[in-house]
Amino acid sequence: MATLAIAARWTRPTAARKRTVVNVRPMRLADLRAVGKLAGALVRQHHRTDPGRFMRIPHVEVGYATYFATQLKSRKAVLRVAEERGRVVGYGYGALGARDWNMLLDAHGAVHDIVVAPGRRRLGVGRALMDEMVRALKDKGAERIVLSAMIGNRPAQRLFRAVGFRPTMLEMTINP
Repeated sequence: MATLAIAARWTRPTAARKRTVVNVRPMRLADLRAVGKLAGALVRQHHRTDPGRFMRIPHVEVGYATYFATQLKSRKAVLRVAEERGRVVGYGYGALGARDWNMLLDAHGAVHDIVVAPGRRRLGVGRALMDEMVRALKDKGAERIVLSAMIGNRPAQRLFRAVGFRPTMLEMTINP
C-alpha cells in the first residue's frame, strides 16, 4: 500500500494569476473533525434541496466523522483530503463495490462524496480530488467507476463530465 502514502500535488493558476497549491493525501483520524464539518454541509445542502429524498440528521458532523473512522480501516475504501497550507479544504470518499444485480452493475468503484469548502471552489480543488479518487480506485482494481450527482448540482456535474464521467442512470423518488 505504498501508493496510499504518496501525496498528490496539484497547482492551478487562478484568474488573479495567483497559484493555488493543493495537496491531496490519504485522510487521517486527525482530519475527521474538519471532514465532518464539510460532510455536514453536504447533507444539509441536499436536504434543503429535496427534504423528501435526503436525510436530515442532528449532529450529522459527528455521525460522518464516526463513520469515516470505521472506513479508514477498510481495504475497500478510498478516503482523501485536499489541504492548502495544512488546512483541510475538501475531501473525497469512495469504495470498491461488488456485483450488484439490482443496479445491473458489475464489480466497480464508486465515488460517494466529493466536497470542497465554499471559498475554495472553482480553483481546481475538486478536480484534484476527483483525479486522485479515480486513480486510487483504479489502483485498487476498479475497472469502472460510478457516482451519483444531485440533479440540480450543475457545477458538480460539469466537474464529473470534465473528468470523463457520462450520465447513465436517473434516480427518481416518490413520497407516497
